[in-house]
Amino acid sequence: MAAPVTVGGIVEQNITETEQILPESTSGELKRPQFGTRFLTDPRQVFQHNAWDNVEWTEEQEAAAKKKVQENSQPLPQEKQEDFDCRANEYWNEFYTIHENRFFKDRHWLFTEFPELAPQCRLNRDSCIGDDRAEDSEPHGLEQSQGQSSEVTVLAHVDGDYPGSSAMYRILEVGCGVGNTVFPILKTNNDPGLFVYCCDFSSTAVELVKANSEYDPGRCYAFVHDLGDEGAIYPVPEASLDVIVLIFVLSALHPDKMQASISRLARLLKPGGVLLLRDYGRYDMAQLRFKKGRCLSDNFYVRGDGTRVYFFTQDELHDYFSEAGLEKVQNMVDRRLQVNRGKQLTMYRVWIQCKYRKPHTQPPETQE
Repeated sequence: MAAPVTVGGIVEQNITETEQILPESTSGELKRPQFGTRFLTDPRQVFQHNAWDNVEWTEEQEAAAKKKVQENSQPLPQEKQEDFDCRANEYWNEFYTIHENRFFKDRHWLFTEFPELAPQCRLNRDSCIGDDRAEDSEPHGLEQSQGQSSEVTVLAHVDGDYPGSSAMYRILEVGCGVGNTVFPILKTNNDPGLFVYCCDFSSTAVELVKANSEYDPGRCYAFVHDLGDEGAIYPVPEASLDVIVLIFVLSALHPDKMQASISRLARLLKPGGVLLLRDYGRYDMAQLRFKKGRCLSDNFYVRGDGTRVYFFTQDELHDYFSEAGLEKVQNMVDRRLQVNRGKQLTMYRVWIQCKYRKPHTQPPETQE
């Protein structure tokens, strides 16, 4: 089915992230249809709903998207790139200072897309990790404060005595922001054996999580952590986590740091544990909106507020996870057509959703 409008119909909007505008994620319904179940068969009905799933692009539309990206792909001078890298902490703290907890909405689609986060997963983990679209791979930060850094280091080196050490099912969200994933998990999953860890590059975001009335230190531990810092220590031992969640966070990391970061996370998973990711796909509307002077390197950009974002392909993410020793459960593109019915505007979104599992037995090392 051909897309009803072209790339040129993309509108200028002040969208810094994507998950806050998922049209049906704020209805209060914890059970909603999975992405990929609402199809536009008649272009004349485009404004009948807020969003349409798996909207196919025409060859002309794909070519126009590639051309637009190429036109705005001249990278900024190296000194400017280094400045954005050095001041990344500052930009994210400013972002959360300005927006606090008003920018993002709780992600109620979590439990349909990622049932591994829902109740009963500890009791029936294989069925939670399984997915009927598992093999469908085709389309249809921060320098820590001294106090926090020393606390995390001490906890990480006390064997068997760390936050949540007695828990039976452990979830870590990296890039938790102000808790729009963490708090829905805590509210929905009442498993007494559950413990949730959450960290963010921004100390301001972590303080907002801790200040939330729903933050329960008995079930959750929030801490500051720079995903891209090879020397930063997680407060849990290796092979201790059942689930790791990365939602629109890997894209904020410099591409040169992505592989090492994923490999470190993979070591934290138990055998059979799963890593869940949802992030920006190549030629998403947000990428096509960037003007000249915002490109840092191929498919990597800086926004007007100084925060950065990368746009992935499925193959890139598969290579990262495979290199880290994880096996594919799901790697799919979610192409959505979002609609502003009031203004009669259409917006093309491209997201990638992945699930990768740590094997129960590691393959033997190759002999030289």
